[in-house]
Amino acid sequence: MKKTSLAILGTLLAYLLLWPVATDPVSWQAPQNQGYVGDFKQNNKLAKIEIIELTDTHGPEGLALLNGEIYTATREGWILKYNEASGAITKMVNTQGSPLGLVFDASGNLLIADAYKGILSMTPDGVLTTLTNSMDGVPIVYADDLDVTEDGKIYFSDASSKFGAQSNGGTYAASLLDVAEHGGHGRLLVYDPADQSTKLVMDGLNFANGVATAADSSFVLVNETGTYRVQKYWLTGEKAGTAEVIIDNLPGFPDNIVRGGDGRFWVGLVSPRSQELDDISSYPILRKMVQRLPQFMQLAAESYSHVIAIDGDGNVLTSLQDPNGQHHTNTGALETDDWLYISSLHADNLARISREDAGI
Repeated sequence: MKKTSLAILGTLLAYLLLWPVATDPVSWQAPQNQGYVGDFKQNNKLAKIEIIELTDTHGPEGLALLNGEIYTATREGWILKYNEASGAITKMVNTQGSPLGLVFDASGNLLIADAYKGILSMTPDGVLTTLTNSMDGVPIVYADDLDVTEDGKIYFSDASSKFGAQSNGGTYAASLLDVAEHGGHGRLLVYDPADQSTKLVMDGLNFANGVATAADSSFVLVNETGTYRVQKYWLTGEKAGTAEVIIDNLPGFPDNIVRGGDGRFWVGLVSPRSQELDDISSYPILRKMVQRLPQFMQLAAESYSHVIAIDGDGNVLTSLQDPNGQHHTNTGALETDDWLYISSLHADNLARISREDAGI
């Protein structure tokens, strides 16, 4: 009996130490999580949201606005249009992929970052065209979010060049792998419609996620989900071509970022940080062992509602929360004249809160 028990323990230990996994974790030192204090002091302002039911779709992650209508991308691949005045929801087109970030260009075409397909353009009548899905002949395997400058250039994130969304079980599963490895596989890229070129802007990012350009196109912001921070890359002026961290050590994982009014940028914090994950950040062997554990014991997003607004220098202007996570895993927010719409990674429906209740 004793020999049998030792044999079982030996087998389990060998499994935890040696079984092959997809990740090769890199040692880093996670900053000490300050939690929900200061600018992020806990509140329940998002408890005042209204729910907009999406019936047979879910996970409205990306949001864009045109002529009083909200466009969103769902996990089933649909681009939906919600009319603020009538409340009608229309299925526009299914990309047959995994659409995430959305933004309109100057011609009224909807630009789509599709994790499986690349950067797409949808005409007002629903015709899809692929703008780019590779750089220097190498496929882009996780297009995530995007924004467009005044001259029409499309800045977009390739969340992970190693853990492609389609080849690793979907966008969520692939994101968990990239965050667990922390290998700097994320990139910020730019597509120029003038010559149809795709070029590298920044690399070495840890799960490059949300992208937003300044109203005057002087800079572009990019969220690093795996490092709990937002970086600014200057496009014009004396600092053009350089990057700087404008806010870090966030209390959650930053997802999308959307330009709002009056210099605001809305950032969705999709989940609170994991203290267990931070504690083993500098121990690659332990992080690799975690990857061998059953799925229910691994990193997963928590149901907590949180969006923040920052300015272009990273100062926190607003923090809206709901610890109960009524509308959870928030990816971002979009302003209209009367409402702030809240997007989500996993929630069944879209949500909104009045500008008055949001304090904007």
